[in-house]
Amino acid sequence: MDMDPSVNIFGEPLIPCSSEPVTGFFRDCHCNTSARDAGSHTVCAVMTAEFLAFSKYVGNDLSTPRPEFGFVGLKPGDHWCLCAGRFLQAAQEGCGPQVKLTATHAKALEIVPLDVLTAHAEDARPA
Repeated sequence: MDMDPSVNIFGEPLIPCSSEPVTGFFRDCHCNTSARDAGSHTVCAVMTAEFLAFSKYVGNDLSTPRPEFGFVGLKPGDHWCLCAGRFLQAAQEGCGPQVKLTATHAKALEIVPLDVLTAHAEDARPA
């Protein structure tokens, strides 16, 4: 299945989210998506201890390494393509991480309102 156009929430080319650790549904360092991406891994978020604890509490442990899957485990400061729904849930619970807007895919806007994303902005809209 084809990848959706690689465009951020501003309608501009999507910039990389992270290469260390490598992230993205396609493991291409970008928060690209397609119809196969049921979780909509489209929000480029900066991990915090609070968010990682929340994610583990709600059933998605992102901090524990899983070498059998080539997953090193995330730590505070890492950038990661989060599922848009999980980001929204965390934001509503008061523990939403910062977001790299220029690396957040436009498809995130189908789940997360723009004002919620911008309220968690790590970066500003490029000039």
